Amino acid sequence: MTQTQGHDPEIDELIFDWNARNRRGPLSPLKQGRVSFFDETLRDGIQSPSVRDPSLEEKQEILRLTASLGIDAVDLGLPGAGARAVEDVTALIDFAEREKLGIEYACAARTHEKDINAVADIADKTGRPITVYAFLGSSPIRLFTEGWDLSLLLERTRAAADLCRKRGLPMCFVTEDTTRSTPNVLDQLFRCAVEHGVERLCLCDTVGHVTPDGVRDLVSFTRLLLETIGAKQVGIDWHGHNDRGLGVTNNIIAIEAGADRIHGTALGIGERVGNASLDQTLMNLKLLGALDDKDLTNLVPWCKKVSEACEVPIHFQYPLVGDDAFRTATGVHAAAIIKAVKKGNTELADRVYSGVPAGWFGKQQQIEIGFMSGESNVVFWLQQRGIEPDPALVKHIFATAKSRDHLLSDADVHAAIAEFQASA
Repeated sequence: MTQTQGHDPEIDELIFDWNARNRRGPLSPLKQGRVSFFDETLRDGIQSPSVRDPSLEEKQEILRLTASLGIDAVDLGLPGAGARAVEDVTALIDFAEREKLGIEYACAARTHEKDINAVADIADKTGRPITVYAFLGSSPIRLFTEGWDLSLLLERTRAAADLCRKRGLPMCFVTEDTTRSTPNVLDQLFRCAVEHGVERLCLCDTVGHVTPDGVRDLVSFTRLLLETIGAKQVGIDWHGHNDRGLGVTNNIIAIEAGADRIHGTALGIGERVGNASLDQTLMNLKLLGALDDKDLTNLVPWCKKVSEACEVPIHFQYPLVGDDAFRTATGVHAAAIIKAVKKGNTELADRVYSGVPAGWFGKQQQIEIGFMSGESNVVFWLQQRGIEPDPALVKHIFATAKSRDHLLSDADVHAAIAEFQASA
């Protein structure tokens, strides 16, 4: 039942959408092309203590799939970490240029001369601009732990911005732990960064602390500050983590509040419980009608490639990508899907028992046979494989399913068919 993505107006009429009824904060900036997406999989994602650092060839394939999704910019790594990071970032840029992937390049860096120069040297070697995402802790708890004060933060901000400008690098100023930083400190740091030429400010929920109310307040505060100082042209990035399970929700709220670049990683991989999931963010925005122009059929292959390369297993119930995302063996659910199929309408079948149309993302509904199935499951399974659903055969398979405590695999069903034929 695979289908091309798109809306069927007749099916839309059959679904009352409470998500849109009294929606606050329209997603119109997305439709106007004023929001971009930033992939952190190859930098923040592989900082997870449980993942494997992919080979260069695997990173290249991930990068190709990333670009195919229309993701605008990619953090290629932290060159200040050492020689391998420098080699990989350089090779990835060369690869992206040969393949004409059309993505923006970025690298993370501390507000240290060594880190920034490492990025600048790669930019000089490749001849391509690289945005430096220079990060600096800004929360009271971080300042207390490190023994820092505001004057030191301002000094490091100025020095980093001035060095980036000297080396011809665009800079995004990243305040680590922004969501636990005080308005007074952020006000002074942001003003300083803008005065010294930064092009973007990145608001970070570094430890996954913030709730949607905090996202709205922080992004609105930053937007108002930029307007107040006459710097509306400076972009606002939102970088979220998922410690409270709010990563994707907060990404969407950040767009509504005025952020114009949203960060995330494939499968939400990253430190602790991970970053905001970029695949789930894109999926939800597609369902909200804000990404009608994006072809997301490579979203599943992208996630699976990252899973393979980083050796991160995908939970069977993970949204969209998990094995069970579009599988059902429950009799009443399967019966409704089967009735929709018989009406000859694939989108109806795709949506009658699914909030996510599988066909929009290159997947399809699957009907299995198990202890909660009805005979219609068995009939459908046999017909899909060109096997005549003889009533006696159907009853035999159905009885077999009811005697088990798990779904029948294809091998189990074929064994039941062979057993029936042998006894006939």
